[in-house]
Amino acid sequence: MGNVVKLTPKIILEGTRLTFKTELAFTLNEHPRIVGPRKYRYHSPIISAEWCAFTNFPWGRGLINFNDDEESMALETYATWIRLFELQRYYSWIIDRFHVSTIAYQKIYRDRHYDFTWLEERLKQLNFRLIYCYRSAESFAQAREERLKVSGNPKQYDDLSIFIKEQKIIEDIIDHSLLPVFKMDMSTHSVSNAADAIADWLEATGGLYLNF
Repeated sequence: MGNVVKLTPKIILEGTRLTFKTELAFTLNEHPRIVGPRKYRYHSPIISAEWCAFTNFPWGRGLINFNDDEESMALETYATWIRLFELQRYYSWIIDRFHVSTIAYQKIYRDRHYDFTWLEERLKQLNFRLIYCYRSAESFAQAREERLKVSGNPKQYDDLSIFIKEQKIIEDIIDHSLLPVFKMDMSTHSVSNAADAIADWLEATGGLYLNF
């Protein structure tokens, strides 16, 4: 066992809705080149800033869409997450939306501007990687049709122009990130093909291991 190199990928998936981030997160979490071959399923963690953990009702507020009076709780939550990652650095973490989504949402819908440089500096030390999932404007309609088959809140997909607007803001934030970024066009790739492309990139750039 001493010669086995431990896989410790740390992946943040970002992008607006309908870019299949969640489906991709689950696929990456079972990809043998990313988490190793598995003979049985176990609980490698997938976490998300999209959890509506600040309110006691569905589709409420959380780490992305918090109100002004919840700001301190949101920032403390980010500080807690990064400290947990530092304490458990030799493990794999897959995050389905994180600080980029918070910056974008708060800028667009709250007119508030957050600087998460402090967070990215610490994420970078742990070898976290950003996967930016995007799609062409004309492909959102087909993605919506697929999502409506399973969505418990279909009304959120009525106005696709919202997602196109969000995508432009998110891409600008991504372009200024301190973290290594891989841009994945989900309008031209299936989830499985996208997972393979991400595995290729992680292997080529040292994103699968932590060497300290």
